[in-house]
Amino acid sequence: MGCCNSASSAAAQSSKREWKPLEDRSCTDLPWLLIFLLFCIGMGFICGFSVATGAAARLVSGYDSYGNICGQKNAELESIPNSGMDHTHRKYVFFLDPCNLDLINRKIKSEALCVAACPRQELKTLSDVQKFAETNGSALCHYQLKPSEYTSAKASSLCPKLPVPASAPIPFFHRCAPVNISCYAKFAEALITFVSDNSVLHRLISGVMASKEIILGLCLLSLVLSMILMVIIRYISRVLVWIVTILVILGSLGGTGVLWWLYAKQRKSPKESIIPEQLQIAEDNLRALLIYAISATVFTVILFLIMLFMRKRIALTIALFHVAGKVFIHLPLLVFQPFWTFFALVLFWAYWIMTLLFLGTTGSAVKNDRGFVEFKVSGPLQYMWWYHVVGLIWISEFILACQQMTVAGAVVTYYFTRDKRNLPFTPILASVNRLVRYHLGTVAKGSFIITLVKIPRMILMYIHSQLKGKENACARCVLKSCICCLWCLEKCLNYLNQNAYTATAINSTNFCTSAKDAFVILVENALRVAAINTVGDFMLFLGKVLIVCSTGLAGIMLLNYQQDYTVWVLPLIIVCLFAFLVAHCFLSIYEMVVDVLFLCFAIDTKYNDGSPGREFYMDKVLMEFVENSRKAMKEAGKGGAADARELKPMASGASSA
Repeated sequence: MGCCNSASSAAAQSSKREWKPLEDRSCTDLPWLLIFLLFCIGMGFICGFSVATGAAARLVSGYDSYGNICGQKNAELESIPNSGMDHTHRKYVFFLDPCNLDLINRKIKSEALCVAACPRQELKTLSDVQKFAETNGSALCHYQLKPSEYTSAKASSLCPKLPVPASAPIPFFHRCAPVNISCYAKFAEALITFVSDNSVLHRLISGVMASKEIILGLCLLSLVLSMILMVIIRYISRVLVWIVTILVILGSLGGTGVLWWLYAKQRKSPKESIIPEQLQIAEDNLRALLIYAISATVFTVILFLIMLFMRKRIALTIALFHVAGKVFIHLPLLVFQPFWTFFALVLFWAYWIMTLLFLGTTGSAVKNDRGFVEFKVSGPLQYMWWYHVVGLIWISEFILACQQMTVAGAVVTYYFTRDKRNLPFTPILASVNRLVRYHLGTVAKGSFIITLVKIPRMILMYIHSQLKGKENACARCVLKSCICCLWCLEKCLNYLNQNAYTATAINSTNFCTSAKDAFVILVENALRVAAINTVGDFMLFLGKVLIVCSTGLAGIMLLNYQQDYTVWVLPLIIVCLFAFLVAHCFLSIYEMVVDVLFLCFAIDTKYNDGSPGREFYMDKVLMEFVENSRKAMKEAGKGGAADARELKPMASGASSA
């Protein structure tokens, strides 16, 4: 982690200092790194506790309703009958009524027994159950009954519900699950409405299996299209941004015109032809059209004025997109950054889900109201669930924040290296090295702030879902307003965090200092930020839509010639979702690079003016933008006061806050 320099840290936090890109490296937010490590140790303790208390064996091997783990000898449990049995040769869990589901608690409300084999064929009568036990040595009735007693009068309540569906063991988890899922229709309806029609489900699944080669090819196509789009944006960024801007204005004008045309048409239509019962409805529609037309007109005028006012700042968006393309040429490993992040998230989520399953079977054996055994944790350890949920959010945000810091560090290195031939051999790996040595504490603190906002929002969403249909209109409105406000706060903090990571990568300051410096820079360049976050983000969104539509169109053309099945809706949905995910991963990195470049550019123009000793770090394209802005200000005189304030360099000893 490196050695922290207290003097350097104190200097970094002082209000009067210079920005010294890539200099004075020191550890930032070390206490937060220690807190995060202690929290991760706590997560490890939860996993170790659940494994050590036998939860792993109960989860993998399964257990019957009396606490006996299948496939091994068991110790007798106090005051619990039928416990302590030897199930060495009974390796599978069999449910007497597997289709009796508790949808609220998401579990099977059936007695479970350990059996030697799962019935592979349907057993319609108790005689069939008896024959299966004698042939396969697998007793499917209660432990008290011998196979010879399966056809007696008392066997009806101690044997499985007839007919016994054909079942097969779940791989690695040793549970007998029905082969035909039709008995789970109610549970399926709670998840997906159309799954209750088993024939539809069968056709959808067969469609996916029959077109797996086409699905794979279309997924690769979306990957190629995303990479091509990034190259296209780099070379035609100027034309593309202006096309998007013009299309937005024309679309707004066209929509407004259509609304006024519809209003005029309905107003001129003779009222005599309308029956009296519908006259009031027609007047209400006419009034609504007038309101819509006026609102659209106001929106169009405001949009046009904003575009007119920010037309010079759109040129900065074009330049930044152009430079972002150069960044990807010099730093090709940036393209693969989303894959490493996704891989890390998948590994963590797999660990988290496995530990969650362990927690579900850990604790001490207790009797429920039916006399069966359940395992529950008592005392303070029962709150491990909450700790585990917080860990899911914080560590996931930590992994995403590491990606942001890595990208920011690599782009900052590129921007503030005057001679691009002197770049490190692998700027991405160099950025990862700086992150691990100096800035893990900063990332931990930033991700924790996001977690603090997410947890209350999730709690409110849970309360809203539980009270659905029960709360009054006022309470529903208050809940939704709070959820919306927390969501907006989370988005704002995410954006500020990303810029704080960039400021940390530039000057190696702690999180709070970096966030303050970044916030000041963003406020000073508010109009530019608005231009980049409207025009730029909208253009990238259209890029995502373009990739999804292109992949979907190719999928329709290919799947249309596939005659092995009739339903190809599900394959097409899978392909489109994957295409959007790939496009989002690639273009979100592009968007992140543009945001980092903008903050670097704003700092560069704030502390440098191109004079000897204060030369710009920026690319030639951005330098041309600065020169054009200065020429425009000289020609416009006082009219360029706003840009002059933004481009005016500060003295070297000026305050950064």
